[in-house]
Amino acid sequence: SAVPTYLYATLLSGQYNIPAVHANVKAVYTNTTPVDAYRGAGRPEATYLLERIMETAAREVGLSPADFRRRNFVRSFPHQTPVIMCYDAGDYDATLDAALNAADYDGFPARKAEAASRGKLRGIGISCYIEACGIAPSAAVGSLGAGVGLWESAEVRVNPVGTIEILTGSHSHGQGHETTFSQLVCERFGLDSDSVAIVHGDTDKVQFGMGTYGSRSGAVGMSAIVKALDKVEAKAKKIAAHLMEASEGDIQIEGGELKVAGTDKKLSFTEVALAAYTAHNLPEGMEPGLKEGAFYDPTNFTFPAGTYICEVEIDPETGKTEIVNFVAADGFF
Repeated sequence: SAVPTYLYATLLSGQYNIPAVHANVKAVYTNTTPVDAYRGAGRPEATYLLERIMETAAREVGLSPADFRRRNFVRSFPHQTPVIMCYDAGDYDATLDAALNAADYDGFPARKAEAASRGKLRGIGISCYIEACGIAPSAAVGSLGAGVGLWESAEVRVNPVGTIEILTGSHSHGQGHETTFSQLVCERFGLDSDSVAIVHGDTDKVQFGMGTYGSRSGAVGMSAIVKALDKVEAKAKKIAAHLMEASEGDIQIEGGELKVAGTDKKLSFTEVALAAYTAHNLPEGMEPGLKEGAFYDPTNFTFPAGTYICEVEIDPETGKTEIVNFVAADGFF
């Protein structure tokens, strides 16, 4: 698979302000591949190499591993890396500080001395990572040679009885999209989850979709749903305003009802849906129905980042190794 190579090379600068990256790739063509990319896919390899370099460099210049990393963090955004990626936001000091505090990093020398008094060896290690998620930008993957775009599509179908079908190209195979996607709709319109059906994986119904991988279902798939919901909401408000002889800007959606702000006028979501399909009294020029679709193709990836700290104790006589503390601080910027 080319995926580990692509993501490995494009994430080699990590959280650091590194001016140049050179990657030399050797491709081997075989019909007996022993393994394939599964989760992570290139990101762990890049982080391992880079963090080993940072650790070695810190020791060579006589700085603490934490301080050396901090001095080299990217601080201004957006930040264009040497290889395609452009970080839009981040606060790497915050995640480093959170991890250092949670791990009681400053107290490590005392714990190391105490372990030595018992004949044990104790060590502590830091790793700072960054990950490209929300795999999608068609322009970016096109520059890497991809033969397709990586947008996502969604269609929101409001039925005449007020129930809603969400057709999404983000297929769920255990991630729980049926719950999260439905919750998105319920919170928008104030409906019960029983009123919302999620349709995926059926190519007879879902016309377009680019799938689920690369942590993209939330960032890309749900964004497509939101765009379609925006269109449905806008049309529903126009219909409600027309029926209640109110200004469109005064229409609010609460608890499954469309209300005129400051008055007791209201219509249920079901009543508005039925009005859209009976089409007896719609705004002039409006098409019947309440069904909208949307495509979403973000301009960038998302870049979650964080710091992990692991503390271990080793018995030098037996080689037994024990993880005595592990801290993870993640930032979703």
